[in-house]
Amino acid sequence: MSLPLTANHPNLSARRLDGVLDWAQMLTGVGLIAFMWAHMLLVGSVLLSPAIMNAIAEFFEASGMAQVGGPLIFVLFLAHFVLAARKIPFRLDNQRTIWEHAKLIHHTDTWLWVVQAASAMIILIMGAIHMWAVLSDLPIVALKCAETLQKNKWWLAFYLLLAPLVHVHLGIGLYRIAVKWGFAGRAERKGLKRFVDVLILVSVGISVLTLFRFWFMEA
Repeated sequence: MSLPLTANHPNLSARRLDGVLDWAQMLTGVGLIAFMWAHMLLVGSVLLSPAIMNAIAEFFEASGMAQVGGPLIFVLFLAHFVLAARKIPFRLDNQRTIWEHAKLIHHTDTWLWVVQAASAMIILIMGAIHMWAVLSDLPIVALKCAETLQKNKWWLAFYLLLAPLVHVHLGIGLYRIAVKWGFAGRAERKGLKRFVDVLILVSVGISVLTLFRFWFMEA
């Protein structure tokens, strides 16, 4: 005869802990989504005028938000990865199994998870490099960004890969949060996917235009 679960039952405690960690993963993910869209718009202000971007950057520098906020975002970035890594298979045989299952069942949401997990591994490395490069060379000004890209073409290639990966990852993350936490039911999923697709295209478009604005800026 099975015993009823109690508050002290190890399985119940494990499920509660897993639920708390899921909440933490969701909240850190939402925080990073908000930050990245704000970051995209602030840096993308160079499309309107380098002076506007410089003024915004100067405000963050003068207020200390860049010096304090940058490391905090880096900690949030690492915390989110650690929380998400609980469900990412790192062993080759497990990865092969998930890949075979994804091909077998042809389920869109499963493929979205595969893309999100794969992009997370690349973003972890490239994002850390980006944050180190930026935070170790403050202040941020439009001319400095332009000179960095123009003097080393590898940085342009680096960001042309990183920017789309980040926004695809964010878009899928937003969709999966909405579905997992009940913000979008089955009836709303199709419309949500269309919205996320447009959001990704717009975000990638702004990011790429921003990079080429720096590339063609007179340094």
